[in-house]
Amino acid sequence: MNVAIIGAGPLGRWLALAAARAGCAVRLEDVMPANLHHAQEYIRQQYSAADNVAFMSSIEDAVRDADLAIDCVPDELESKLEIFCLLDRMAPPRTVIASPTTRMSIADLASCTYRADKCVAMVMNARELAARGPETAVGELLLHTGPQTSAETVELVGAFWQRLGYTPRFEADPAS
Repeated sequence: MNVAIIGAGPLGRWLALAAARAGCAVRLEDVMPANLHHAQEYIRQQYSAADNVAFMSSIEDAVRDADLAIDCVPDELESKLEIFCLLDRMAPPRTVIASPTTRMSIADLASCTYRADKCVAMVMNARELAARGPETAVGELLLHTGPQTSAETVELVGAFWQRLGYTPRFEADPAS
């Protein structure tokens, strides 16, 4: 599975490392070179076979071959809308977009794309998850689907989180 992670802060670094350890090909992108450098050092210290993690300076390069694109931008409406529009425009039509959020409706975010059937929200406390470390990835993970989310999207996102050691639980977005 090819995974693009947009944002190399604590959650992005954690996800990149966990996905790489699970055998995914990862492209990690951040607009801030310092964040990307810190992520590169962190991943190389934690994971000796970091060959399946590429560090990208543009979203377009990161999502070029992505099956799954995960945005790790701040959980703020403007940031999320901007990244969803960029991912929708730059990623191949097959790419699923997943977004960690505790405050926003995936149905609302998906409505600004041409791929509402390929959008899922990961309902998580990003700081808490990133603080655990990828080697302690266990437990249930709640994911919200929108009214148009396809069965194929649920299958792909579910398989990704299972590879990382989680039990995904899907629920309809309460706001939709």
